[in-house]
Amino acid sequence: MSATTRLGLPEEILACLFDLDGVLTETAKVHAAAWKEIFDVFLHDRATMSGGDFVAFDDKNDYATYVDGKTRLEGTRSFLASRQITLPEGSPSDAEGMETVNGLSNAKNAIVTRRIREEGVNAYPGSLTYLGEVRSAGLHRAVVSSSANCVEVLKAAGISEFFEARIDGTTVIQQHLAGKPSPDTFLAAAQILDTSPKQCAVFEDALAGVEAGRAGGFGFVVGVDRVGQAAELHIHGADVVVTDLSQLLQTP
Repeated sequence: MSATTRLGLPEEILACLFDLDGVLTETAKVHAAAWKEIFDVFLHDRATMSGGDFVAFDDKNDYATYVDGKTRLEGTRSFLASRQITLPEGSPSDAEGMETVNGLSNAKNAIVTRRIREEGVNAYPGSLTYLGEVRSAGLHRAVVSSSANCVEVLKAAGISEFFEARIDGTTVIQQHLAGKPSPDTFLAAAQILDTSPKQCAVFEDALAGVEAGRAGGFGFVVGVDRVGQAAELHIHGADVVVTDLSQLLQTP
């Protein structure tokens, strides 16, 4: 059995591009909770001022549909648009919670950063096992995340050493890359690893992420279902869906 076959991947795959939150680390729930906290306060205040109904942010469906896998700013814009709400963009220096796209995004980031520092970060055991097997097999490895907190999360989870390259929310800004569902971030990772998209496998738990993998013409797209959305992951472009990366490993 070849190394790639043992990993549950096609023979032509030479590199693995991993999303971070929800694929490697148990931080997706931290992000979902932070979005809910911010948006619920905003929506409640807005409903009180207008006399309208308060409809809370759904940390499962709204999170998966509008913000998961996207940069903070894109996630904020996407969810607000779903509620037919338009806010000024503001600037990156806007105070946390200010009613601008940047203000709400900054408030969300502050919550996530605090929780990561206070509570720490756990990597999924199955993901650790799989990463070890990928490294042992000699395949190239990159982490591709929309999060600007990527470096901090990798260090907190103790998994920085597994990766040869990193594309994250900071890279998106510096290189003017389009965020997921655009394939730009994954394409940038493939370029750093000197591999073609067809030689890369993408590992994603977000609908926007698997859509990006399919849009970029990558050789194999693995959907990681942590919240019961296997069917949606298939529809958006996953070649295979697992609930844990260790399920991909084949016994010789």
